[in-house]
Amino acid sequence: MNYALTVITAALAGFLARWYMLRRDYRQYPSYPQGWAIHLFLGFIGGLIGAIIVPAFLEKEFAALSFLLLAASQFREVRKVERDTLEAMESTEMVKRGTAYIEGIARVFETRNYLAIWVALGVSLVFEFFAWLGPWRVLPAALAGLILAVLLNQLMQGKQIGDLARVQIVPLKFENSMLVVGPKYMTNIGLAEAREVFVKRGLAAVIQPSGPNAKATLANVGQMQAIAHDVASMVGIYMDVDEQEYTPLVRRDSDTGNLYLVMIPSEQNRDAFLAAIRRVPVLEGAVRKPLTSLPGKMVD
Repeated sequence: MNYALTVITAALAGFLARWYMLRRDYRQYPSYPQGWAIHLFLGFIGGLIGAIIVPAFLEKEFAALSFLLLAASQFREVRKVERDTLEAMESTEMVKRGTAYIEGIARVFETRNYLAIWVALGVSLVFEFFAWLGPWRVLPAALAGLILAVLLNQLMQGKQIGDLARVQIVPLKFENSMLVVGPKYMTNIGLAEAREVFVKRGLAAVIQPSGPNAKATLANVGQMQAIAHDVASMVGIYMDVDEQEYTPLVRRDSDTGNLYLVMIPSEQNRDAFLAAIRRVPVLEGAVRKPLTSLPGKMVD
């Protein structure tokens, strides 16, 4: 009972930190309320684990400490559950996320539970360190929890396409039935009606990498698929099931490393189209840094 207040305060901090890290945006995942209930409960469990570590260490209950660390390792199953859920939902998507994007999302949700543990552990340490303050030790503990939650959440924020590349509108045209975006031949559109829709409503953009590292990152097929999916999610698409000719396309120019995206959005708003491309997250699994190697520097 000596550490009851420590455990309650730290566990609550971990739970609130997980709540703070929840996101529900254009991706509509996790869903509300079922998805939120699952993740908040896991956040509470993570917070409870982090809260008990310090009292267990102070009481020299090393067996209990080992058990807690083993329990924390079970959050690896969260990634598997998220991966399975998103893969099951993949068949319902008009524009597929792709396996790389799904793996990235699953990894994020696993990591956020570990962050809840870190926040609870930090609050528990501060709470015990300022024990001489009596009830007022809640204040420095709360401040520490707030700083940790904000800091760790900021560290989790990855880069976006706009950080790696310059995005511009480019014209699209047809050469007979071949769709051409800038200098890039994209695909063959056989139906005359579909070609008319592209000319009338279609938008195209070029994504120009800012350097060799960005060029290598954007060359990832999973990243290209994520761009098509996210832009379609943000600005909407003009297509129905089985209308494959209207599917957003991303193609890479082998000579320059530029990516070319063409799609038919629900509304022809160029500014929204460009903003959507710039906001697409860079997948962690797609990041490449050839300039950190000697051969890469030699090629550059």
